[in-house]
Amino acid sequence: MKTSNNENSVITKKDLKKMFWRSLPMEFSWHYERQMHMGFCTMISQGLRKIYKDDPDGLKAALKRHLEFFNITAHVSPFVGGITLAMEEMNTKQEDFDVSSINAVKAALMGPLSGIGDSLLLGTLRVLAVGIGTSLALKGSILGPILFLLIFNIPAFILRYVCAMKGYELGATYLEKIQKSGLMQKFMLAAAILGVMVIGGMTNELVSVTTSLAIGSGDSATKIQTVLDGIMPGMLGLGATGIYYKLLGKNINIMWIIIGTAVFGIFCAQFGILG
Repeated sequence: MKTSNNENSVITKKDLKKMFWRSLPMEFSWHYERQMHMGFCTMISQGLRKIYKDDPDGLKAALKRHLEFFNITAHVSPFVGGITLAMEEMNTKQEDFDVSSINAVKAALMGPLSGIGDSLLLGTLRVLAVGIGTSLALKGSILGPILFLLIFNIPAFILRYVCAMKGYELGATYLEKIQKSGLMQKFMLAAAILGVMVIGGMTNELVSVTTSLAIGSGDSATKIQTVLDGIMPGMLGLGATGIYYKLLGKNINIMWIIIGTAVFGIFCAQFGILG
């Protein structure tokens, strides 16, 4: 059974069901360097193997491509997975397809979908489930933990399933229409720009670097951090991110970077350089 009107689609509803199940352990391999990248790659790996069945080198490149940084509310990750498989499938059918646009679209979707997922599932549904479950559990009722699990997980599982189906359907249908209309290049440019904006916003939120240095003394002293924030908030965090980006680009071992960061942080904190 095909999931779109395109009769040439490689991915079927059965494949998307497999992706749905493989999305459940999405956060088992979460870590600070690239967060959910291994979970995402595992989720779509079966679909990639089917798409690149006759192209081993293409499969290797696709698997490597999806080991880039990725983080999102886990319950909506199948939506991104579905769109990604549709784009990978398009890559096999279009010779001049820009593969960098695949990760650009992924990056563009991370922020908006995480905002929706965190608000609805973690900030609303989970709190509601905890409230109902806890109130019953305090009265000694076994229904407390049972209702908590049911109230949260039934909608969460339904959402995962719908996201898997609709994500691929959206990608296979609308991306093909965009391609035929000649707007694909503009779409990819817009996705790349939005992706850069999302990563930039995440950098400002997740990388916090401040200095406690000041010019002058006493109450009249001018804090350098205040001056920097007036020029561009998050300037030091952006600079630190740029340094890490350069180091990683030179294939410096991540453990050495972590150790160097710890030593540098201790030194700067000892002498009051960083806040």
